[in-house]
Amino acid sequence: MAAATTRADVAAAHERLRQGPADFLRTTPLWRLPGAALGLACAEVWLKLEHLQVSGSFKARGMLHRLLAQPIPAAGVVVASGGNAGIATAAAAQALGVRCEVFVPTISSPAKQARLRALGAEVQVVGSAYADALAACLARQQQTGALLTHAYDQPEVVAGAGTLAREIEEQAGGLPDSLLVSVGGGGLIGGIAAWCEDRCHVVALEPALAPTLFRAREAGAPVDVDVGGVAADSLGAKRIGAISWATTQQHVQTALLLDDDAIRLAQQWLWRELRLAVEPAAALGLAALQSGAYVPRADERVGLVLCGANVDLATLA
Repeated sequence: MAAATTRADVAAAHERLRQGPADFLRTTPLWRLPGAALGLACAEVWLKLEHLQVSGSFKARGMLHRLLAQPIPAAGVVVASGGNAGIATAAAAQALGVRCEVFVPTISSPAKQARLRALGAEVQVVGSAYADALAACLARQQQTGALLTHAYDQPEVVAGAGTLAREIEEQAGGLPDSLLVSVGGGGLIGGIAAWCEDRCHVVALEPALAPTLFRAREAGAPVDVDVGGVAADSLGAKRIGAISWATTQQHVQTALLLDDDAIRLAQQWLWRELRLAVEPAAALGLAALQSGAYVPRADERVGLVLCGANVDLATLA
């Protein structure tokens, strides 16, 4: 079984990231609003605007930390991902001045491929599914010795993601009573849970059509699941990561599923009422509150992580 990420790991990641390229990572804003401002019967809602992070998602933290924590060979870095992890890896590699090769399946959007190339990455389009791109990526890594980055299941990636929770605590002078976190492969919730430990009620949220952690909890171990629906693009992992599984077993008591309609409504509400353009994955926290899947106490301060901005703006119109 993989080792769980610890608070000490996240603290070490924070210190390492401070030594990284100046002005690469952003300290993203934390909005503290009265619950009533969102039509909710709780004391406060804290919105962590991580979709404003460099490369458009929290992934920049973990990918840069992975590259800073390991020697980077002459072959550079390699990753399989047509989404936020690939974009974050390419951005981190560009900031460090190292070569980056990204393997994507044919289903990845031309816009994402263009963004990867704009960041200086060499893009290899292989196979019809992510699994095909991953197999080709692993073969290339074996051939060249390049440093492999994983979207969510490497210790440095999870610890780097956890610096988001440390940043919230530093900005607010403490943690909220609860923190609602979207789950795909689990890198974000693993890192957040490691930092918060039992000082905050960390709630795992997943689309009903991509329930990696929920099904693992039912089975007592990580299992493969079918993935589909509105959030499949960024929450499309088929199995919860081993590191996240070990960490959430210790520090996450609540896991909830949300239907696609609730996620879409929350995403559109964030755009219509707050002018926040976020991807569906970033709307799960608000969806849980608006749908009643999570009911906070009247005096509760609830934190929501708006984790990414990988969104087609036409869908928000």
